[in-house]
Formats: sequence, C-alpha cells, structure tokens
Amino acid sequence: MKQLSPISIAQITDTHLFASENHEMLGMLTTHSFQAVVERLNELRTEVDLLLLTGDLSGDGKPDSYDNLQNLVNPLQIPAYWLPGNHDCAIAMDDILNMGMVSRRKSFERGGWNFILLDSSVPGCLHGYLSGKSLDWLDSELTILGDNPTLVALHHPPFSVNSAWLDSSTLKNPQEFFAVLDRHPQVRLVLFGHIHQEFQRQRRQVHYLSTPSTGLQFRSKSPTLMIDQQYPGFRLLKLYPNGMWETSVERVPYFNPLELAAKVS
Repeated sequence: MKQLSPISIAQITDTHLFASENHEMLGMLTTHSFQAVVERLNELRTEVDLLLLTGDLSGDGKPDSYDNLQNLVNPLQIPAYWLPGNHDCAIAMDDILNMGMVSRRKSFERGGWNFILLDSSVPGCLHGYLSGKSLDWLDSELTILGDNPTLVALHHPPFSVNSAWLDSSTLKNPQEFFAVLDRHPQVRLVLFGHIHQEFQRQRRQVHYLSTPSTGLQFRSKSPTLMIDQQYPGFRLLKLYPNGMWETSVERVPYFNPLELAAKVS
C-alpha cells in the first residue's frame, strides 16, 4: 500500500518585531533572534510546505514592524499565513501582510487537511476572546469544509497553563470555543502561542499545542514573569492525509548580545 506523503508545517509565533530593528524586548533584540530562526528555516526550506504565524508578530503594532516581518519571511519562498495576537494591530496586518508568499487568507486546504485561523485578540487588552461572529464563522467553515482532518489556530491558549500571570490573559470564553469543536470530530489539532513556551494538552479527540517564541522564553509554572534561558524556537509538524500527525519543537542556538556580554565580563 502506498504511503501518502505528509504536508510539513512550521509554526512561528510571538516574534515581537518592532518598527526599529534595534528595539529590544526585555533586553532581547527580537529582530536578530527572528533572523536566526529564519536562517534555520532557510536550511529546511525544501522540507517545509507552509508557515503558520500565530500572533504577536509585532511588539508595537506599527506598520513598519510588519514590513520588517514580510521582508524577512518572503525570501524563504514558503507560503505563509498569519493571525493577530494581543500586541498586534489587526488593521495594519490586513493592509500590509498580503504580499509575495504572505497571505491574509484564514481558511484554506493543503495536503488533505483544512486550516482555519481565528482572531482571538481584543483591542487594547492582553487577554483573548472569540466573538460570536468568529465562533459562528468557525462553525460554518467546519460544516462547509467537511470531513478532512482539520487544524485550527489562534493566539491565546484556551487553557490555564499553571502560571498565574499568564493565566490572567488566556482565552476568556474557552467553553464556547470547545462547544463548536465538539460538534466537529474532524478537528485534530489546535495551535496557539502567547505563552512563549512549549505546552501540550489533550481534550477529547483534540490535541492542543503551544510553541516557543522566536525571541524571549517565559519560564513555565512561574507565578510571575520569569525569563527562561532556553533558546528561541519554532514547531515543526507533519500532517498526513489520514489525520495522523507528528510534531517536534526545534530551538535555534541564538545568543543574545547582552547574554554574551554577561558571560564575557
């Protein structure tokens, strides 16, 4: 029996790029750390079919930050799809992030899988919320698209992650989200970002996965903001047409200049 080949996905999240490439986030030059991730993706370019960018792509919501993102991603020549996070400006994203290989589409099919990207951002707020309109659209898309295995992505985790400071800014209406997913057993995976760390949980038939940031990492299970010394990273997934999937997190040995200075001194 012929083994059907999978589609390969790279999830990139929480890049926190700024209009100025020299702007730091808590001491991290996020443009430089993201460039290190892009260099690794360039090495994997022939193996990756699709990029999913799951929010907080900007750290300041300025148009130039999205130009910077697009200028870094497009040379990879890998189709890229995005959704907003709490630090993003969805209007600027929609206006700018639609050039070259970067698409603003939020529902599409690749490799026998359906992909649905949701906007859980609330302007001016850190927490997430899925509006009734978004939930109705999700339900409608899942009904129209049919029985192919499906991946849903959003920025905010629909679970608490045992970190008090992060748990105050998760998705505020997860039960409404779960109610839609429960009606559609073809949903296999939900991807999200926001928490700058690996996280995995299963609820019913659905696996929920978060992915490290391409910049700073947050220490897991910490009641307050603590920076973890793990490297920036991204998630790789292989999705098979029969609904099976494999995943791993890859980290890039990027040394923050401040970190290096501390080691040298």
